[in-house]
This record gives sequence, structure tokens and C-alpha cells, in this order.
Amino acid sequence: MLKGFRDYIMRGNVVDLAVGIVIGVAFTAVVTSFVDSFVKPLIQLIPAVGAKGGIILKENGAGTADDIVLKYGDFISALINFLAVAAVIYFLIVLPMNKLAERRKRGEIPEPAAPSEEVALLTEIRDALRTHA
Repeated sequence: MLKGFRDYIMRGNVVDLAVGIVIGVAFTAVVTSFVDSFVKPLIQLIPAVGAKGGIILKENGAGTADDIVLKYGDFISALINFLAVAAVIYFLIVLPMNKLAERRKRGEIPEPAAPSEEVALLTEIRDALRTHA
């Protein structure tokens, strides 16, 4: 069971996935910072939103913690954040991959070549040595 897990972790796909997640998290932080720094203040300039970022339903004094505020400005900011991340992922990752798959299907770009017989034999020898070690 542990050997199967080790083989799974050592595959290139897992490493690529980990790199993609790290880059995605870093990009999300950049978009969140942009939305919080530029978009959210613009939304708060709208008179109905106000400085607290929403509609104040019940105000218990000037700016107390007991105020009930519907913060739809935060929701709009999060929605813009999501749409920006989704658009970048679509246009920089999904769309180019779909175009590449379409070209391969039409035969414009050849499929990756299969390994030669020598490479396949060396791979088999390596795998056999791993199982006996």
C-alpha cells in the first residue's frame, strides 16, 4: 500500500498539480489585493453603500459595533474577485489547451512520440530493479 502511494506521489502529474495550486493561490492573493485596494473603495463611493460597505439597517450610535449592516459591497468585491480569477484561468490555461487539443485532433501538431525501444527496455529494467531492491 505504501509503495503504491509513493509511486503516485512521484508521478509528474502530482508535482505539476502542486505547482499549479501554489501559483493559483499567489495569483488569487494579487487579485484580492487589487479588488480590496481599488474596486472596493470605488464601490463604497456609491451613496447607498456608504463607508461601512453596505446598507445600515439599524444604527445604534455613531459607528458602534452593534450596527446592523448588510455588506453587499463585500459581496460585489468577492464576485469581481472570482470573475477575474476565473477569466484569467480560462484565457491563459483552458482556452490554449483546448486549441492545442483541437490542432492535435486535426493533425496539425503531431502527438508526442512514443519512447524508443531502447528507452522502453531501460524503463523495464529500472522498474524491475526497484521491485527487487
